[in-house]
Amino acid sequence: MGFILLGFSDVPDLQGFLFGMFLIVYVIILMGNSFIIIITKVDFSLQTPMYFFLRNFSSSEICYVSVTVPRLLIDLCRQNRKISFLACATQMYFFLVLGATDCFILTVMAYDRYVAICNPLLYPLIMNNRLCVQLVAGCWMTGISVHVGFTYQIFSLPFCRSHQLNHFFCDVPPVLKLVCGDTFMTEMLIDVVTVVVVAILFMLILGSYVKIILTILKLPSAIGRAKAFSTCSSHLMVVALFFGSGVIAYLRPKSGHSTVMDKFLSLFYTTLTPVFNPIIYCLRNKEVMAALRKILLKWIVWDSKT
Repeated sequence: MGFILLGFSDVPDLQGFLFGMFLIVYVIILMGNSFIIIITKVDFSLQTPMYFFLRNFSSSEICYVSVTVPRLLIDLCRQNRKISFLACATQMYFFLVLGATDCFILTVMAYDRYVAICNPLLYPLIMNNRLCVQLVAGCWMTGISVHVGFTYQIFSLPFCRSHQLNHFFCDVPPVLKLVCGDTFMTEMLIDVVTVVVVAILFMLILGSYVKIILTILKLPSAIGRAKAFSTCSSHLMVVALFFGSGVIAYLRPKSGHSTVMDKFLSLFYTTLTPVFNPIIYCLRNKEVMAALRKILLKWIVWDSKT
């Protein structure tokens, strides 16, 4: 026995349209983040800690989206939408792990910008290869360890109500709605984990950027200030999108929960935010665009010779 993911079965006439839309979005996410991974790997000018962290963030985003969207695409093409307890718990676990990993990497990226702007002379010494690898490993390992007991706690609860999960993947709020008995302690645990993983990390990022902005305002050159702001603006936009949607989804009052709103917010932070990330980091980043032009020029020259 397991759950039945209702997904978007309440709009049967739109199944084909939704499949096409989500497929296009998924392909854009895969291509955009893969492009970031490849170009930051092959271009020598992008072999810096900032792009090392960005490459890991893009890798995490690909995994994060792949936990939910492929299953959604399959369910839009079939009538049988059953998912076993084990598959549901696995999906929830990896979704939470990768979401937490994204949060940690974004925090590390803020620290990297803080060191680069506030301590530029010590930057190469502080952000050495060893520390960068350790920070990224810590981001991935912390996410893995945080949610093992959390997922076990949820799926050890008795599910004696309808097993129809009115959602398109096994997210925490809709699964808890199917639990019979008191879920107060579990909901408190959710709030604590969310506060620790989201709110505290967001405060660390905010604190880093307060110091960054104060340092930038002290720069004598207007060009220097503009360049410093440009290196931070893309990251700030992604942080606002990712953390903002997560906080609204998991920390808003329980009385404000509705099926339609839950699905809308889930779509926002599972698909729309990952779509924006490559666009923000590529189109607003002069170094990435310069590297792209350089690669395209090499291809054109090579093609003309052949």
